[in-house]
Amino acid sequence: MRAQIEDEWEGWDGDTIVKLTNGSVWRQVEYHYEYRYAYRPQLILEGDTMYVEGMSRGVRVRRID
Repeated sequence: MRAQIEDEWEGWDGDTIVKLTNGSVWRQVEYHYEYRYAYRPQLILEGDTMYVEGMSRGVRVRRID
């Protein structure tokens, strides 16, 4: 699934909550820290892994809303 983050993105902090423009909300469930600022970056969600544009790798997530 291709999607877009709702607002500002500051990277993965270990417990990141990601709100998408389609209204869904996802929580990071795998520890990975990586800072990168972007405004409304695109992403790809494949299964339980989220690949955010500009980040070095995908991170496992779980939908919470």
